[in-house]
Amino acid sequence: MHIIHTGARRAKKPHPDPGGEDMAKPLRKLSRRLFLEWLGISGLAVAAGCSPRPGNPTPTLTSTATLTRLPPTAIPTHTASLTPKPVTPTAVPRTAVALTRVKTYEAKLLRAQWQAMVDTLGGLHDLIKPGARVGIKVNLTGSPAMDAPDKPPAPELFATHPAVAGAICEWLTDAGAGPLTIMDGIADETAWSKWGYAEMAKPLGAKLINLSKPAPYSGFAVLPVGNQSQIYNAFLLNGLLQELDVFISVAKLKCHSVMGVTISMKNLIGLTPLYEYMRKDTDNARTALHGSPDYDTRLPGVILDLNLARPIDLAVIDGIFTCEGGAGPWDKSLAQVKPGIFAAGLDPVATDAVGTALMGFDPEAASQSLPFTRTNNYLTMAQKLGLGTNRLDEIPVMGESLEAMRFPFQPAA
Repeated sequence: MHIIHTGARRAKKPHPDPGGEDMAKPLRKLSRRLFLEWLGISGLAVAAGCSPRPGNPTPTLTSTATLTRLPPTAIPTHTASLTPKPVTPTAVPRTAVALTRVKTYEAKLLRAQWQAMVDTLGGLHDLIKPGARVGIKVNLTGSPAMDAPDKPPAPELFATHPAVAGAICEWLTDAGAGPLTIMDGIADETAWSKWGYAEMAKPLGAKLINLSKPAPYSGFAVLPVGNQSQIYNAFLLNGLLQELDVFISVAKLKCHSVMGVTISMKNLIGLTPLYEYMRKDTDNARTALHGSPDYDTRLPGVILDLNLARPIDLAVIDGIFTCEGGAGPWDKSLAQVKPGIFAAGLDPVATDAVGTALMGFDPEAASQSLPFTRTNNYLTMAQKLGLGTNRLDEIPVMGESLEAMRFPFQPAA
């Protein structure tokens, strides 16, 4: 594993990102010279996040970094309630999406409905092997400092609800999985406690990892994108991401002012260490990932690159209580809605396509048309790259029907 050391950076106060979901406090500063030498490109190209010109050789980075892990901080108290038995997997198309209706975040109800979706998808026995190292990427955008007393709590409005992650973690333990990590590149670490994650994770023995820091390593790892890269050839990410056997994206079902929709694939923007992806120190946002705020054709490519660098093995949608009209409290048109939607699938493109349709939009809509009015349709781009399908006629929706569950959303302004 390649590890890049980062030096300490003086802390600054976080500020909300005008784009919505890219806000954080400064963490650590990458040696710009070292990263430039590895990529073999100019400082301007790095600031813009551009790939090397065709024909440039791929540089080799060597490091003498010592991998230093933090000691365990939690001891599991939840033990498997069932003894796993040999099961013959049910043949289910990979493009299938399980859809169910859940009206509240009551723990027993969530666990039962989650198990029903797992069964609908054939049991997922090929995915979860005994001892598998599993990472669960949630969406904890924003900060508890933005919570308003006259608004619903963040997990019932714009952030992934801890009860959803908890139900998945309990099922993973019962299925024989090994170490569980709940993760996001968060802006404010008080979110773990104030939004209910610390209380949920402790009895399950799940670790909470802020991906905007390199811990439990002393530096960030280099994860390559591969030969289908759109914008970036590689990303600096927490080294845990390349150790995982299973990677699950658990996203809120929401609209987005730039991307049109933000579901499981865009959830991966939060993998990046936020202050390593700024154009300048004063941005307080992942501005290097963005293009023009009025017409952003850059961010769709970045989303695809992140999904190539760390592919999603299982996509989950929390649309039980969520928001319309935006992605967070920085959007003035934001309002709570309660669609009661809970969905999952092995194909993140198909899962997000179903999520888009559930919100009343066409997942095959032309770029620069609703809901992708300020950008390109990244679901169609992903389909053309072979990452999955956004064609509803190729996606078996199992459980509840899409038409019965459709809940039209107000798009982001």
